[in-house]
Amino acid sequence: MASLRLAYFISSHGFGHAARAAAVMERIKTICPETHFDIFTHVPQWFFADTLGNGFTYHAYAADIGIVQRSPWEEDLSATLTMLSQRLPFPIDEVTLLSEQVRDVGCQAILCDIAPLGIAVAESAGLPSFLIENFTWDWILEGYLDQEPSFAPFIEHFRTWFSRASYHLQTIPVCELRPCHLRTPPVSRSPKHSRAEIRALLNIPEQAPTVLITMGGIEHHYHALAALKQYPKVTFIIPGSATHPTQEDNLILLPHRSGFYHPDLLFASDVVIGKVGYSTLAETYHAGIPFGYAIREHFRESAPLAEFIHQNMPSLPIPTSEFLDGTWVKHLPELLALPRRKPSSMSPNGAMQIASFILEQLGVNHVGTA
Repeated sequence: MASLRLAYFISSHGFGHAARAAAVMERIKTICPETHFDIFTHVPQWFFADTLGNGFTYHAYAADIGIVQRSPWEEDLSATLTMLSQRLPFPIDEVTLLSEQVRDVGCQAILCDIAPLGIAVAESAGLPSFLIENFTWDWILEGYLDQEPSFAPFIEHFRTWFSRASYHLQTIPVCELRPCHLRTPPVSRSPKHSRAEIRALLNIPEQAPTVLITMGGIEHHYHALAALKQYPKVTFIIPGSATHPTQEDNLILLPHRSGFYHPDLLFASDVVIGKVGYSTLAETYHAGIPFGYAIREHFRESAPLAEFIHQNMPSLPIPTSEFLDGTWVKHLPELLALPRRKPSSMSPNGAMQIASFILEQLGVNHVGTA
C-alpha cells in the first residue's frame, strides 16, 4: 500500500505542463518510492507511463481549458472564449464530486500544473494544494485583452483561484515574478539511457554530428526534409514525422510514440532545433547543447522564454518561416560550432527542489516514510 497518495491536476495545453509534472513526480518517487499519484488530465496516459512506469492511476479528465489552438503556432481566441464561458465558474457539483473522489482514494494533497480546478478541489476536500507554474492563465489572457475584452471576468476568476493555493511554486524561466514559497531552476525530465546507448540503438556513430528537430512532442508534417539532405554528414532525428520508424539517408523519422524516450533523444543529440516551449527549453538547458529556436509570436510566454534562452544558453533564434520551410539549415554550421555548456556551469534540476519541498510540507522525512 502506498505510504503517500497525491492527486495531480495537469493542463493539457501542449505537453510542457505534463513534462514538468512528470519530472516532479519522478523525483518525488526517488525520495518516497511508495508514492501513488492520481493524475487528472487529457494528456495521454502513455506520456506519464514513459516517465513513471507505474505507480499512478490515470483519470482522463478536462482538468484545464488553457488556450484553444488552431495550430501549434496560432491561437483561437473565439473558441477559447466559448470554452471559458461553458466551464467557468467551476460547477459546484463537479468540484464536490472530484473532492469526494480524491478523499475516497486517500489523497493527502493536490498538485496543480497549472490547472486551477485542482485548487478548488483541494479547498473543497480540505487538502493542501501546491501550484507549480512559470505562468498562470490570468497573466496569459491579459495579453489578449485588446483583441478580446470579454476575457476580463475570466482573468479575475483565474487570479482569485491561483491566489488561493496553499503553496505557490515558480519555475524559472518565470514569466511574472510573484510572491511564492519556492522559486527553482528549470524543471525537466532526466534521460533514462546514455548518449552512447541511444546512438547505438539508432545506428548513429558516437562522433557524428546529430540534430534533433522537435515540436515539443506534437505530431507535425515537415515540408522541407529534402533541405536536410544537403548535409549528408549530419544525422537528423525527427520525432512525430512518420507513422513508423524510417531511415532516409541521413534522416531518422520517428512516429509520435516511437519507443524512444524523448529526453533520451535530446541528450543523445548535439543541437536541438524546434518550437520554444517550457519542456524543450528546460531539457535542452540541462543537456547543455545549442538550441536553434522558433517562437509562437503571439503567445505571451514566448518573449520571457526567448530572453532566458538568449541570456543562458548557446542558441540562435530562427524565424518561424525559416523553421517551416527548411531554410534554417543555412544556420546549421553556426549552430554546430556553438560551444556546449559544461555541467559545472549549470544549476540543479528544479524538480528535486520541488519534490523535497512538497514532501517536507507533508511530513515525509526520508525514503518510504510519511
